[in-house]
Amino acid sequence: MLKFKSISHLYRTGFIILSSLCILSCGEDDDTSPDQNTTEPSFTGEIDWIKTYGGSREDNALSVIETIDRGYAVLGYTQSIDGDITDKTATDSDYWLLKLDTDGAIQWSKTYGGTNDDRAEKIIQTNDGGYAMVGYNRSNDGDVSNNEGLQDYWIVKTDANGTISWEKSFGFAGIDRAFSIIQSQDGGYFISGFLDVTASGGDGNSFSKNNKHGVGEFWGIKLNANGDVAWRRFFGGTNNDRSYGVVQTPDNGFMMIGSSESNDFDITNSKGSYDFWIVKINNQGTLLWEKSYGGSEIDVAYAITPTGDGKYVLVGDSRSNDGDISSASGNADLWMIQIDGNGNLLWEKSIGGTAFDTGRGISKMQNGSFVITGNSRSNDIDLSSNNGQSDIWSLIVDNNAEVTWQKTLGGSQSDFGNDCLETFDNKLIIVGNTESNDIDISLNKGSKDVIIIKYK
Repeated sequence: MLKFKSISHLYRTGFIILSSLCILSCGEDDDTSPDQNTTEPSFTGEIDWIKTYGGSREDNALSVIETIDRGYAVLGYTQSIDGDITDKTATDSDYWLLKLDTDGAIQWSKTYGGTNDDRAEKIIQTNDGGYAMVGYNRSNDGDVSNNEGLQDYWIVKTDANGTISWEKSFGFAGIDRAFSIIQSQDGGYFISGFLDVTASGGDGNSFSKNNKHGVGEFWGIKLNANGDVAWRRFFGGTNNDRSYGVVQTPDNGFMMIGSSESNDFDITNSKGSYDFWIVKINNQGTLLWEKSYGGSEIDVAYAITPTGDGKYVLVGDSRSNDGDISSASGNADLWMIQIDGNGNLLWEKSIGGTAFDTGRGISKMQNGSFVITGNSRSNDIDLSSNNGQSDIWSLIVDNNAEVTWQKTLGGSQSDFGNDCLETFDNKLIIVGNTESNDIDISLNKGSKDVIIIKYK
């Protein structure tokens, strides 16, 4: 018995010694030891760098993505034929794609279009490492193979180096303009924007011809991986209804967002002059539900992001102080709402001052918060400063709609934020345009330049 106890004691003692040695040894070699700083520095909200790009005429950035190589692809349009634009000889507008490294240096720059005005709105990186871009074309020459009217949806698919793989235009006799694109789960694409259904004579719906509607409709087009039309559907009423964003939903359907001025046909619960309007369709384009949000004045949704738990956050601006808007501050406020997958309003928040303030882009962050960008003319209530006519305004808002960080940036002229993202290492990228060359912005190359801001 005593011998057994002695052996047990020795076993326990040896185990403790070996365990202690292991802990000490592993602690010295383990990169995740708390004694070693292996995490990225926390976000401070300070400016890392500000860069402007362009030439002597109008240049604008409307969309940004972080690329596979941890750089950035920035899309917009340019009228310039000098400065940073090297492959363009006429002053009409062309799609302009800038590929930047992580420090904002230009790796390559390419323009796309014809001899008329062609303006891009949105870019995505595709599954094959290339890019897909949408906007509108007025041209029917150069890079553009076709045009049916005043403006058509124009999608351009490129490889990873920006070389065109294929391009397609879709439209009718009037103004038809794409604002958003996603790559769908089946490897194809979905494009949203608006259709001038009066000019189309009711064409634009794959399943029926309906000329009852009015001057503008949400228009969704489902494409296969080669850019061929699978189906297309329009939704709206007798007035202006325009879609500015789209996401794919977990059931493989699509949710188009934007604004509606109508109060009839597909719109069943109008709140006022213009409302945030959401159209939910299945993967064949059948309308499942639609919802309006807002007050009696003009309310416009520009961007949407999924929260990751079956909910969605929309951002735009509101001029209302009634209806769904509970705490308006000024001429127009940045207004954001969260909805569930059935369109039920979970919360809403107005942010701004007594002047005009708006949100134009939103992206979910890794910690569950949201980065938003837009512009502000205010210097009171929720904003403490304004440098000029309009400043680029960027915010971080948590999942309870509380502002945890914000920053206005600009010069004495007009500066606008259009899109934003959080980088893989928890920094922020903001893109837009600037007319300033003073205060926060040291260089302007023309009437309006692309601006890119990195916060660290």
